[in-house]
Amino acid sequence: MKSTHKWYILTVLFLALSFFIVACGGAAETTEEEPAADDTSTEAVTTDEEPMEEETPAEEEMMEFEPTSVAAENCDYGGKISSIEATSQYEVVFNLCKPDPAFLAKIAFTPFGIQPSEWIAETGGTGDILEHPIGTGPYMLDEWVRGDQIIFKRFDGYWGEPAIAETAVLRWSTEGAARLLELQAGTVDMITNVSPDDFEAVEADPNLQLLPSANPNVLYLAMTNTFEPFDNPQVRQAIAMGIDRQRIVDNFYPEGSTVAEYFTPCSIPNGCAGDPWYEFDAEAARALLAEAGYPDGFETSIYYRDVFRGYLPEPSLVAVEFQTQLRENLGIEAEVVVMESGAFIDESTSGRLDGFYLLGWGADYPHVTNFLDFHFSAENPQFGNPHPEIYEKLLEASTIANAADSESLYAEANNAIRELVPMIPIAHGASADAALAGVGNAYVPPFGATSFALLDPGKDTLVYMQNAEPISVYCTDETDGESLRPCQQVVETLYDYKTDSGDTVPALATSCTGNEDSTVWTCTLREGVTFHDGSSFDANDVVASWAAGIDASNPYHVGNTGAFEYYSYLWDGLMNAPEGE
Repeated sequence: MKSTHKWYILTVLFLALSFFIVACGGAAETTEEEPAADDTSTEAVTTDEEPMEEETPAEEEMMEFEPTSVAAENCDYGGKISSIEATSQYEVVFNLCKPDPAFLAKIAFTPFGIQPSEWIAETGGTGDILEHPIGTGPYMLDEWVRGDQIIFKRFDGYWGEPAIAETAVLRWSTEGAARLLELQAGTVDMITNVSPDDFEAVEADPNLQLLPSANPNVLYLAMTNTFEPFDNPQVRQAIAMGIDRQRIVDNFYPEGSTVAEYFTPCSIPNGCAGDPWYEFDAEAARALLAEAGYPDGFETSIYYRDVFRGYLPEPSLVAVEFQTQLRENLGIEAEVVVMESGAFIDESTSGRLDGFYLLGWGADYPHVTNFLDFHFSAENPQFGNPHPEIYEKLLEASTIANAADSESLYAEANNAIRELVPMIPIAHGASADAALAGVGNAYVPPFGATSFALLDPGKDTLVYMQNAEPISVYCTDETDGESLRPCQQVVETLYDYKTDSGDTVPALATSCTGNEDSTVWTCTLREGVTFHDGSSFDANDVVASWAAGIDASNPYHVGNTGAFEYYSYLWDGLMNAPEGE
């Protein structure tokens, strides 16, 4: 643990030593060198040695600071990060192998949050850190009652504006109707994802407020091409033509939702470059499936998790709708299988589900790389064997700062996605949260999660209800929104997103400045910041937090799943990974 009291201990020891010298006759020896009594000038009492000055706690800690770093052997591993160096106590330099214009947008994302280097080392990157993060945020995690709730307490040592409510409680329920009943009863102050059928009821209730979300998202029907018959591109194309996406949006999504013509919503620059998706044509789809060798269809499964999302408002009903359409339009018999949330995320994103599965994405930061690079990179096993026709264009486009200059590359990548069909984009869902009318500052940000600290419930305790229980709260190794939300209340990043836009603003860093080609980013850190355990924040904490995620050889690169997906996909790979991984 970094010392904040060593100066006091040193002072006590110094005084004790002085008393000991006096007791042993040291004072008489010193008196012989004293000036004459009538010489009272300051200069007269000086000696040849400089006077000892008492060190402040900050100076003491600076003297002890030993900068750390993490680095790849070289850039041949293919990733974007060459090294991260603590160049001084409050400065960190990120050296990149290639330009990344989205650097600031990425580092503001919750998985890149900072925890004390000592806590990471003490827990070994697993165990206690999975349920008890230590951050610098406005709330501390006080207790996680598994299956029930997480309790947060206001951190009185917070460097910024303190949380309004002394206590915040996070609860969860998978049913939209159940969440709304709790809100109407006043047992919770705010809920996520109002069911589409309840929008009008919330708007008509004077005791409630409807809070539309502007978060760009997409629902997709996925397949993994390492399993038959999904290894056949004609089969995948036939399925793309054989799903009536408009019918799904009309029947299960609220007003404002749209059919997905591209994987990325058009509100993201270059998201809709290239040709739009296939039109629904059941006859052509059957003919193509027969040409692929399946004139009578085939048997498979449809996997999903029963968690309400803005991109998937009624999971069980939508899963049955897909089952019906596959049977009627393509002759495919698909068993509907519901899975536990954590297991579903692990199995689907690892590419281990033999069948269809329903998954989606809500934007984490306002850049097309968040949608395309995460899902279609060479490192992502989710859809099976990756396609160089897609990821090579994405790699090139991701180094270009100007959206107009990269448009043609994104058009090629989107056209390749359309041709190869690793998945089928279905819908961009409109969604809304809701709160009691008396909750002040209630809002839903376009990126990231609502900050509990900003909400004013008019009482000491805020109760917030989301869709499901977190998987873990060590978000360096999580991708699930239900896990990222509680992490964001506790652990902070170098930059943050404005609550009303996707613009980035300094947080634990006061600035991060890139060089001319965006390959070197120098971050100046905020001084005087304290972690919840009382230790002081500095550059080594930044290095340790990032090293645990980005460096596959780091002893603390353990986590919950061990995949560290955001570090791998958003930075084009983990450094120092064993050969073949």
